[in-house]
Amino acid sequence: MLRHEFKPGKLVAGLFLALAGVVFAGDAGGLWETPWFAVIPLVTGGLCLAGAVGVVGRSVRRRRAVGERTDRAQPPLDASR
Repeated sequence: MLRHEFKPGKLVAGLFLALAGVVFAGDAGGLWETPWFAVIPLVTGGLCLAGAVGVVGRSVRRRRAVGERTDRAQPPLDASR
């Protein structure tokens, strides 16, 4: 049994924000040169993708919950007939 429900939108947002941090850390460490505005598309694109993944994940969970409710509402089939 899961301790909490899986939210893939938060995972995607965290990955993109961590990637933005790695990009700036590499620039600060002198490994490469990164313009200050390069992270803006990375963060906004990641947040938009995270929003889309969150909507899809919520619709899947909602559809699965509705399917479970309708399965419980129907009487079981009688195998003896």
